[in-house]
Amino acid sequence: MKAVTKLIVAAALVLLSGTALAQITITYWQFDFATRVEAINQLIAQFEAENPGIRVVHETFPHAAYAEQVAVAVPAGQGPDVAQLFYGWLPMWARAGLVKPLPEQFFDTATIDAEFVPMVQVAKIDGVYYGLPTSVRTLALFYNRDKLEAAGFSQPPSTWDELIEVAKALTVRVGPRFTQIGLGVAPAGQDHHLIREVLTRQFGTPPHSEDGRQVLFGNEAGLAAFEFYTSLITEHEIGVIEFVPGAGGYREGFRSLENIAMIIDGSFAVGDTAAVAQFTWGVAPIPTLDNGVRANFGSFWMNGLTPNAFRDPAILEASAKFLEFITRPEAMRIKLELVGELPARRELIDDPQLVVDPVFEPFVAALAYATATRFVDELAQRRVIIDAVNRVVMEGMDPAESWRLAAQEEQGILDQFHRQ
Repeated sequence: MKAVTKLIVAAALVLLSGTALAQITITYWQFDFATRVEAINQLIAQFEAENPGIRVVHETFPHAAYAEQVAVAVPAGQGPDVAQLFYGWLPMWARAGLVKPLPEQFFDTATIDAEFVPMVQVAKIDGVYYGLPTSVRTLALFYNRDKLEAAGFSQPPSTWDELIEVAKALTVRVGPRFTQIGLGVAPAGQDHHLIREVLTRQFGTPPHSEDGRQVLFGNEAGLAAFEFYTSLITEHEIGVIEFVPGAGGYREGFRSLENIAMIIDGSFAVGDTAAVAQFTWGVAPIPTLDNGVRANFGSFWMNGLTPNAFRDPAILEASAKFLEFITRPEAMRIKLELVGELPARRELIDDPQLVVDPVFEPFVAALAYATATRFVDELAQRRVIIDAVNRVVMEGMDPAESWRLAAQEEQGILDQFHRQ
């Protein structure tokens, strides 16, 4: 009997050993953003429980270094099997071979078209999807309700004239030094999108042609939009670039330091604001001009498969299964609760509770008129707008000349990409 027992135990150990050896490990990379990391960790735990034969290694990197890390690791056959990327990086990443088209046997194009919000179409190249988002984002005005009410304003501003009035009342200056500003201007934050996609349209021009190949914002309407933005800093003096140092300083000034009364930011900032802010705050639609034209910038971070995922059929299947899992409706609900990003699936974005939620309603409503810029090189195109603002604010250049240079630079980026 003892011999039989030993044989049974030995056989069990062999089976267990075989199971351990057969377990597939895949690697997922994203940039380091606290609530997003928490969300994906929850999803990984659920995925591994549902798929005990697959282990997911989750690695994060600072936002500023993330794209470079992927660009170095993937060509060397290292790094992630599944990687997160900003949709505006896709043309450059696909051309560099950092991501590959989603295999049709795992991701049916017609199904994605039908089930995801229209914005997700920009994740296609030549009609083929290269990735899928868990969530989408739009922009809105975050405001410190306590500060507004103390200054005598019962409602957030709905027009730009009203915003200037409110921001001036909430800007505090002691001699030459500001101790509080009304609007947290942030060209390196979301304001480069605000200028390109929101203000240009409100002032009367789309920023680019329909095919994305021609810059249109260099016209009079585009210049008027740019002059308006820079006037918030140079003329109305309601904002200071990097009033709180760092690309994300405007958020910290708003939610932690409470020395910035209003900011324009994405729905992804809801989670951290709710967790950190010790005051009453609210969200309102981006103000309009007197013409009432509404515009917004829509965007998303998507999850794609790198060449590493294709090195073995089992790795590819596991990677595709994980990507599908983190873009399910259930995953989107977790992302909404923890991060504040809007679900990317049509069935969830039409949820009546989401539509009437006072925080999310402005973001959801904006989806109807938001545009996702068809970038070819988001990092370079972002720099064009940031530099244009800095030339005016920091160097004293005439706005018309700076904007002319910006249009010229961006057209050069588009032309170079499409020539290759």
